[in-house]
Amino acid sequence: MAAGQITNRESFLNTVAEKLGRERVKTVTKPQWTTTPQYDVLKDATPDELVQVLKKHCEVIHTQFIETNSKELPQKIREVFTQYEVESVVTWKDKRHKEFGLEEGLLHQLPEEDIDVHIWDPALKEKNREVAEKADVGITFSDITLAESGTVVLFSSENKGRSVSLLPKTYIAIVPKSTLVPRMTQATAYINKQVQEGEKIASCIDFITGPSNSADIELNLIVGVHGPIKATYILVEDK
Repeated sequence: MAAGQITNRESFLNTVAEKLGRERVKTVTKPQWTTTPQYDVLKDATPDELVQVLKKHCEVIHTQFIETNSKELPQKIREVFTQYEVESVVTWKDKRHKEFGLEEGLLHQLPEEDIDVHIWDPALKEKNREVAEKADVGITFSDITLAESGTVVLFSSENKGRSVSLLPKTYIAIVPKSTLVPRMTQATAYINKQVQEGEKIASCIDFITGPSNSADIELNLIVGVHGPIKATYILVEDK
């Protein structure tokens, strides 16, 4: 079957409808809700107030929170490297590295400081994941940041593999202040708008809330179980 091709869809859905004992539903209209409380949460919060909400919730999710500007950003990242004892880095191929001064101010200099740097390269395919698995830290930019839950939203692409935030020992999310929104509501509305306007959306959209954790056993929270054991969010003023 060719990539993206769907076969036997109509016959399959007709069979499902028949087994359910009802007519096949072919069109769906989105309900017009009389109340939408999800849009009221933090709706009047200023960007600075959202920063404080995010900062406070980072304490809850065991995530280090740092505020800085683009000039000081490379140095702040180096300080986190010292904490995490970083000797190897994996990161996206992202134009924001240059916009925020990280190409010249950090990434190009790290090899001279005996720190290995791997920039995600789609041509390398599986090699990228192998490097990410062994890396001490993965670094990405947040595309949307949910203040209420302390969540960074990452839009994956061929240059932005999801392994960068999933496989390394530790994780750093660079959070441009302009990406802050109150909560999940605004992120899903943005993605829905992309779909409605026929835009090409990310191949994978990840919602990451701090380091890996689990509370499956007796509801006791265990941090660092199946992914990065430590996480840092660095909020930076936009260029």
